[in-house]
Amino acid sequence: MNKITSFLILLFIVSNLRAEVYNVVQLGADASGKEKSTDIINGAIQKAAENGGGTIYFPAGNYLTGPIHLESNITLDLEAGAHIQFSDDFDDFLPYTRVRFEGYFMNTFSPLIYAVGAKNIAIKGEGTMDGNGKYWWAALRQTMGFKHEGDRVVDLTPYQEFWAAENAELVGTKYEKEHFFRPPFIQFIECENVDIEGITIKNSPFWTVNPVACNDVRVHGITISNPHDGYNTDGINPSSCSNVRISDCFISVGDDCVTIKSGRDEFGRNYGKPCENITVTNCVMLSGHGGVVIGSEMSGGVKNVTISNCVFDGTDNGIRLKSARGRGGVVENIRVNNIVMRDIKNTAFIFNLFYDKGTSVEPVSERTPIFRNIHISDVTGVDINQAGALTGIEEMPVEEISLTNINLKAERGFIAQTGKNLYFSNIDIATEIGPSMSFTDCHELVLDNVRSGKPIAGEAIVEINSSTQVLINNCFQMVPADVFAKISGSKVTKGTNYLGQVKQPFIQK
Repeated sequence: MNKITSFLILLFIVSNLRAEVYNVVQLGADASGKEKSTDIINGAIQKAAENGGGTIYFPAGNYLTGPIHLESNITLDLEAGAHIQFSDDFDDFLPYTRVRFEGYFMNTFSPLIYAVGAKNIAIKGEGTMDGNGKYWWAALRQTMGFKHEGDRVVDLTPYQEFWAAENAELVGTKYEKEHFFRPPFIQFIECENVDIEGITIKNSPFWTVNPVACNDVRVHGITISNPHDGYNTDGINPSSCSNVRISDCFISVGDDCVTIKSGRDEFGRNYGKPCENITVTNCVMLSGHGGVVIGSEMSGGVKNVTISNCVFDGTDNGIRLKSARGRGGVVENIRVNNIVMRDIKNTAFIFNLFYDKGTSVEPVSERTPIFRNIHISDVTGVDINQAGALTGIEEMPVEEISLTNINLKAERGFIAQTGKNLYFSNIDIATEIGPSMSFTDCHELVLDNVRSGKPIAGEAIVEINSSTQVLINNCFQMVPADVFAKISGSKVTKGTNYLGQVKQPFIQK
């Protein structure tokens, strides 16, 4: 047998091993969007799965469907011009399905696209998926006791009774919610090798892309657009996942744009799967409560996260880490660099272990949350309400935090309370009100080359209160100022500084 014959035989074998493409229109799906195609779509998935896998192809057209349940080795491929509209009939999302809702498992409405324990699954293409979220948000408003004009009124009693019967262990606990349990748009649980690429997603009922306990997840080049007045319509929320890459995405939503989570309280700790090895890069975040957020459900731990080359324009907050007593878990090994911020309505950087303000001091235990080894560099921002807020708890200060090469123009500065081992280098924060930086109950604090491009008359650039082991070094205030540092009840070492432009470099109380 010559080489050419061998090659042709091999080519024939390979071509016949190629997974089959299932065109939903050829299988009978209605491309006008008038009739539901749920059974045809899920039937194609089952047929493909029985044959080892394949691609479920949606040519240009409009498709109306209920939930889509994926199996291993299945790809949904949406051609440009393909538009999948999910049903507004809540009954289509029954029977109740096991989901993870805000950090704990329960049985409730099926996610719009769902998979459990699958391998090699993908959603790709240039088409659009619309979750019809307005009907779910209206139901939520109804359970909250109010509705807007034009909202559809639904008898929700049967669904609430179903939920109570399906989740008896949660009834009567603090985890029982009084609102409507809406489904996430995409939730994959304990899946391997997940790929979501290119598509546009709109109007999610709840969280939009929510892999749970998945390994090897890639979310690339997608657009997520949820209205700003939607409820909890986060963009991309990996929860208890490992090896996740989020890149080149455009996100504008009614809650956080990207949120990294690992479960709530004892549910998260008992499940015991951290969210780890996560990268977020080259993304643009517009409307949203936060650009990239870690927590507050982080009880299983979050570690080894890099966030780089992103733009936050119009979000409420920029980088936000939040937790509270009772959560437990450790957030550590976080790197953020090359970020541009504009029109941040609240705060550029938040490190908050006091998210639940109603709790009192506890002995350190598994309930105690920990933030440590977090480093942010090369950030520029304008039109910011507040530069930053660091809030530790008495029994567990936020520690090992560094900010380097930060240039911000904000109404208010960076305020830190209860921190340890803090390092700030090459920081220029211009404020309209109050000091550029303020520290209270902070220890092992280094301020290196800290300054203000717009000092306020009569105000100190830096305030230090009730803190120890503080070093101020290499600070060069280039613009004339009245006071550089106001120090009260603190032990401060002054290194080599260049403060000839300052009337009163240090005021000690």
